Amino acid sequence: KGTGKSYMMSQISKYGWLISGGIVSRAKLFYDLSRKTPGLVTKYDYIAFDEIQTISFSDQAEIAGALKGYLESGECRVGAEKITGRAGIVIMGNIEHNKMSDKKNVFEDLPSIFSESALLDRFHGFIRGWDIPRMKENMKAEGWALNVEYFSEILHALRDELNYSYVVDEMLEIPKNADHRDTVAIKRICTGLLKLLFPHVRKPDDISPSDFEKYCLEPAKDMRLFIRNQLHKLDPEEYSPEIPDIRLRYYG
Repeated sequence: KGTGKSYMMSQISKYGWLISGGIVSRAKLFYDLSRKTPGLVTKYDYIAFDEIQTISFSDQAEIAGALKGYLESGECRVGAEKITGRAGIVIMGNIEHNKMSDKKNVFEDLPSIFSESALLDRFHGFIRGWDIPRMKENMKAEGWALNVEYFSEILHALRDELNYSYVVDEMLEIPKNADHRDTVAIKRICTGLLKLLFPHVRKPDDISPSDFEKYCLEPAKDMRLFIRNQLHKLDPEEYSPEIPDIRLRYYG
């Protein structure tokens, strides 16, 4: 609590949409059959569910099915309509203090729609909120800075830049027996971190292997490993608490 996550996700970009509490329907999220209008996932770069414990879903089975398809491929079917979107899905909530540990099942307080491991497996990574300090007055920036609207326009434009995913593909060695969802998650988080931290990169030679490993690959693996550990707690027969041994391939 108090880390600024709600404020950031509501203010960082006009291309994002924050849902705070209330009831979420398939019509609102994906497609309204009665009005024949597309939902939020087709209009924004991200949809953030804030205070997820206070949000309810009108038809859990229907939305869970649509979410699984959407998170897998960016598409889902609503009636005869095929819905395509590009919005990332972010879930935010507060975890009880005694559960703030990698060894605890931190997802058990989520709405029951997220109790299925097949749906949680489609989320790429987890950010440990307990590692982020509460906002204090002395943490506020002073002096010159980027205007947030300018910054969000840059982030929005970078979504269409393919060079970053190319660099990630070139720099990573993927084991042949690697789980597909683990691999996709790690590569996409790497790509996002590369855009945020090293936006000048256009080819593998533009970044040192050590920087890429420290600031992109290792955090990505850590974020995915947390998801994998939680999946193991939910369904130990289906999911092992391990991720593929993805390593650097490119050394300049």
